[in-house]
This record gives sequence, structure tokens and C-alpha cells, in this order.
Amino acid sequence: MSDRAGIGYDSHRFEAGRRFVLGGVEVPEAERGLAGHSDADVLTHAIIDALLGAAGLGDIGQHFPDTDERWRDADSIVLLGEVCRFLGEHEWRILHLDATVICETPKLGHLRDEIRRSLAGAIGLQPLEVNVKFTTNEGMGFVGRGEGVAAMAVASVERAD
Repeated sequence: MSDRAGIGYDSHRFEAGRRFVLGGVEVPEAERGLAGHSDADVLTHAIIDALLGAAGLGDIGQHFPDTDERWRDADSIVLLGEVCRFLGEHEWRILHLDATVICETPKLGHLRDEIRRSLAGAIGLQPLEVNVKFTTNEGMGFVGRGEGVAAMAVASVERAD
């Protein structure tokens, strides 16, 4: 067996008039959403990059470029499902995900279980195999000033040799 890990990172700025989606779950109390070519689901984008990186299969921009109109306003959970199928075609099995969302406001912890279920369902894992954490940037940088949100993810995969 070959085991690998990959790291993903993404960030998006806030923009009025957009939905705020994390891990396929809309944040109901958000006054503004995230700017992006797709739905700007920063958490799912970081997870996609972690999975692709673990398998050595490129990155999100390579597979879903923001220059391609097919991906405009795309549902990132659908993109995640496509990436999981792609990994399966290359005989990779996803073992575990761990992710952190960095956001000053709104507070997001109350959505943890719903987000875990959403991501686990898209990936084909149990919710306990998908960990999601939330933190702030203590007022520092673009996240701390409330200008946007960032997310980091680590994925582990295995393939039979």
C-alpha cells in the first residue's frame, strides 16, 4: 500500500450580494458572501487541492480553471464529487480529511456537524473521517480585518501497489 498526504489552501474576499457557502452548507446569518468564479466555497476548494495534491494529480485551477465559463457559479460540492471520482479512476482511496476555516465573523462552529455531513457525503466517507475546525486570525491580516475567509486542509489517501 502507498499512503500519501496532501495540503490545500484557499482564500476568498467577501462580496455583498453573494451567498456564503462552506463545505456545501450556506451560512444563513452571513450578511455577505465570498467572491469567486464558482460559488467560492473556500473550504471545499482547500479540500479539493489537498486531495489532488495527495494523489499527485494537479490542483483545482488545473482541473476547473476560472477562465472556463463552464465553472461559473459552479457548486463546489459537485466539483469535489468529480475530484473524488477522478481519484478513484487513478485507484486512490480517501482515508481522512482535516480542515481549518479562518474567519473573524460570523462565528461558524454551530455549522460544524452539518458541514462534516455534507463533505463526507460528497466524498463517500463517514462524518468522523472528516474533521472541520474554526478559528479567527485575532484581528490580524485580511481575515482579521473581516475582508475575507481562508481555509487549509490536509487529506490522506492510499493506493494498493
